[in-house]
Amino acid sequence: MARIFSGIQPTGIATLGNYLGALRNWVELQQGEDECIYCLVDLHAITTFQEPAALREQTYTMAALLLACGIKPERSILFHQSAVSAHARLGWIFNCVARMGWLNRMTQFKDKAGKDREAVSTGLFVYPNLMAADIHAYHATKVPVGDDQLQHIELANDIAEKFNHDFGVSFFPRIEPVILKETARVMSLRDGTKKMSKSDPSDQSRINMTDDADMISSKIRKAKTDPEPLPDNLAALAERPEARNLLGIFAAVSGESQEALLARFAGGGFGPFKSALAEALVAHVEPIGRRTREYLADKAELDRILREGARRAAGIAGPIVEKAERIVGFLPGAA
Repeated sequence: MARIFSGIQPTGIATLGNYLGALRNWVELQQGEDECIYCLVDLHAITTFQEPAALREQTYTMAALLLACGIKPERSILFHQSAVSAHARLGWIFNCVARMGWLNRMTQFKDKAGKDREAVSTGLFVYPNLMAADIHAYHATKVPVGDDQLQHIELANDIAEKFNHDFGVSFFPRIEPVILKETARVMSLRDGTKKMSKSDPSDQSRINMTDDADMISSKIRKAKTDPEPLPDNLAALAERPEARNLLGIFAAVSGESQEALLARFAGGGFGPFKSALAEALVAHVEPIGRRTREYLADKAELDRILREGARRAAGIAGPIVEKAERIVGFLPGAA
């Protein structure tokens, strides 16, 4: 049995893109034989400033949403990162193992920092080391990722290899990325060339997993399209990003192939297509939002689930990180 680790930042509300790209796959992964560990990475969240009250509320909301999507705490381990000290402890060791040149090559830092790299937090620069620690603290060997995260897995393996080499051990195993099964690459409803993001300033650019039926229908109705009718083949959508995005979303939530959808709507305008898409999205998303609100109504139960998850997570990570600390040369700490 392998161990799978994955995490999501509890900032903003998870979008349809988060759900189709990751969360739906997390639910399916827990049906297998592997042990699944799912983490709300609040330590990563504060690499950019978060209002404390908002961060607490968003952590509850993300936990509730994961449960509403189908994560089962009796089957998987669900917890928030800051509750398990092993992450930060191993993260610091990895800060001292990783090389500046490795981090300077990380494309996501360049994207997030933008032009003013001197003004961002040092946490944002070294967060890939903490990401590596998140995985290696559990000796996890499988991590579900999209293409944009493969560089982080490569770095995590480089750090583990250097640790093992420097200290003459074979302690941290190699991580294998689990490339998520093909699904819609969900783009912004306002710009089909940009990824749908929970950090986009415009709420109209995304479907939030907590949106109600009226909000979902309104956003799809207003979603950007082009004046051309829908074609009868996928090749004709190559230069039409908004149409291609909506078609991909429709296929992902309905289970119909894109080819079948085009056969049904070819030659027509976007009005009937959008109406049908909105209906499919409401049927898929609205129940998840309703269940999320039900979980949020009982925060004592959410606290219980997260505390139990943290207890189980610490039971795995604690001994592993303590051994890493002994390898480095640290004296034993308090019991």
